[in-house]
Amino acid sequence: MQLDLKTIVNVQVNLASRSAARKGFNVALILGPSTAISTGERVKIYTSVSAMLQDGFTTDNPEYTAASLYFSATSGPTKLAVGVKGEEESFLAAAKACREKNGEWYVLIPLEAKDADILQLAEWAEAASPDTLLAYTTSDDSNLSNTVTGDVGEQTDAIFKRLKSKNYRRSFGMYSGTSHAVAAVMGYAMGQNTGLNNSAFTLAYKKLPGVSTDDLSETQVLYVCGDSETAGVNGNVYVRRSDAYDVLQEGCMADGTYFDEVLNLDMLKNEIVLSVMDLLTSQPKIPDTEPGVNSIVAVINTACEKFVNSGFIAPGVWNGGTVLTLKNGTTLDAGYIVLSEPVADQSQADRDARKAPPIYVCIKTAGAIHYVTIAVNVNR
Repeated sequence: MQLDLKTIVNVQVNLASRSAARKGFNVALILGPSTAISTGERVKIYTSVSAMLQDGFTTDNPEYTAASLYFSATSGPTKLAVGVKGEEESFLAAAKACREKNGEWYVLIPLEAKDADILQLAEWAEAASPDTLLAYTTSDDSNLSNTVTGDVGEQTDAIFKRLKSKNYRRSFGMYSGTSHAVAAVMGYAMGQNTGLNNSAFTLAYKKLPGVSTDDLSETQVLYVCGDSETAGVNGNVYVRRSDAYDVLQEGCMADGTYFDEVLNLDMLKNEIVLSVMDLLTSQPKIPDTEPGVNSIVAVINTACEKFVNSGFIAPGVWNGGTVLTLKNGTTLDAGYIVLSEPVADQSQADRDARKAPPIYVCIKTAGAIHYVTIAVNVNR
């Protein structure tokens, strides 16, 4: 009789649980009225405009026009979500329905939305979950100067100025005579956002295939975009500089924050959340001890390293306020530091509630250069 070896050698195989898939933050959704997609299906993902034609879209549809601009971006975006707005449905209701149906897309591009629709969508985007950005195109010339629109007694500021006054950080507005021009901008952003080494980017001065430059004066561009010394109304325009450069200015959101900062901070937050959750679900427990807290800090460090690799975080001097042991003027050699309050200082109530001590993530962004001043000194 052969006896089993497990009484002598007992091997247990523990297969590590899979980490949650990371959201790419590289898919936009165009929202339009065409009936090629039913409200029951609501959202479809496409990798080309030819696939849209096969599904029943026509070249006359606004969705097709916007998708053509999106996929023409030089960065080569690979996926686009297309959502449908019902005939009697508001843009806001349709956007919410698209979000409930599909959580993959990040940027909402409403087609042919009125200012009232944009205002509603902008308010929604500020608190939408998962994180969402709004990108829209306007051809209203009142956005180019400090004028008001509407009849006497019912006048209102133009949409750029109205969204700026509300400090909306998740709305990106573009003035253009090209229909749905902002789709080209988001096509570049979604295609460029690969997360690979040195893939961090800024939208300033990018070329937009398929979009015509607008013949604007320097005064109009300054009013919309501002410059290094003057604040504008935080819109964006596509203009020709000199004879050779067709460029987007300036790549900012309604509150003046740059698009790339909002995008990367959303991504960093998502990476930290999932990294910590992966840790909590993969271990028998995380003890409320310094080694236990350090294990959480370690996965946050790993998350931050991904953004050092992409070029969003870089070494620099911390110019913020004091955070535990981090003081103003301290050099962050790694570009970030993760600190936690001592376990010994925890209240008994927090220990009983099984809360970790507060953890602080301090990062230094690499920033970007948009303006250059050069002095040429000549000696004969």
